[in-house]
Amino acid sequence: MWVVRSVRIEDVDSLFQLAQSATKGLTSLQLDRSRLLDRVEQSTFAFSRTAISPRGEPYVLVLVNTESGELVGTSTVYAKTGGYQPLYAYRRVESEHESELLGVRQHRVRLDLERIHDGPTEIGSLFLRGIYRGEGRGRWLSLARFALISMLPHRFADRVIAEMRGRANPDGSVPFWDAVAGRFIPVDFATADAMSTISKQFIKEMMPQHPIYLDLLEQEIREGIGKVHKETEPAVAMLKAEGFTGTELFDIFDAGPVISAETQSIRAVQRTRSVTVAGVVNQLKGPTTQVMVATTQEGFTSVLTDVQVEGDTIQVVSRDARQLRIETGSPCVAMTLKPAQEN
Repeated sequence: MWVVRSVRIEDVDSLFQLAQSATKGLTSLQLDRSRLLDRVEQSTFAFSRTAISPRGEPYVLVLVNTESGELVGTSTVYAKTGGYQPLYAYRRVESEHESELLGVRQHRVRLDLERIHDGPTEIGSLFLRGIYRGEGRGRWLSLARFALISMLPHRFADRVIAEMRGRANPDGSVPFWDAVAGRFIPVDFATADAMSTISKQFIKEMMPQHPIYLDLLEQEIREGIGKVHKETEPAVAMLKAEGFTGTELFDIFDAGPVISAETQSIRAVQRTRSVTVAGVVNQLKGPTTQVMVATTQEGFTSVLTDVQVEGDTIQVVSRDARQLRIETGSPCVAMTLKPAQEN
């Protein structure tokens, strides 16, 4: 049986192995074990907090096979960007320039480095082992974050962003990094991207504060700004189906787009319904609906399963109830994994 739940301290070794298997595709988790442990500890504390105001802590979720104990996927919600340290991004700015003397007019586009101190919630660090993709697991692992946001709304901001992975070459090199940021931060892309999730001080120290004019970059680099890695295209499509739209912001390392949505306008948040368990049975009889059922009894736990829905109540099978630690009369939430137009 599969569950998506909040990470635990004892998951550190399995999560570290998962991150290692992701190679260069999941740089936000390419941390050494001690730093990964620190993130897991921060997440454990975040789930145990009693204060309701959003801070900058990560809420880390993992996909686990309860029978084998294998941890095969992870995703994260960062409660607030710019909380402990600013969010850095490039903003695309257009301007017109004219010289009466020369009789010429020019349209220019530049990238301005922005530091956002009171920023939105951010979702990221989504990864699932390739052999387990399919059967809705990747969508479940991604959308579980929105169920969490819906259940603890005061822990998160009123807007959510996602920094999507930018273009990369087959050998792992990142064209925008090589052309821009890598000129000023003399380490490899993966190191810089991973370290930026720990501290952004080096960005303040090393990156130029002046605009980057696109006319100074090669055409191939210009055309890649705002484009996503091929492996990221399904994730972008899914988030846009949930109501995310493009912005004028781009990642400062790989120029991947930053997409955004108002929290309460996200369709997955809207689909997350508060329900009560009307009964726990050994076998469901009659029509059923597949939903994600989630609780925050001990951190966060969710299962993707069939239930019987009647109004604001559900009938669940005993195996699911045991995993969720719920019984007749317990409150929980239910979410269909796809917007109505996709079902």
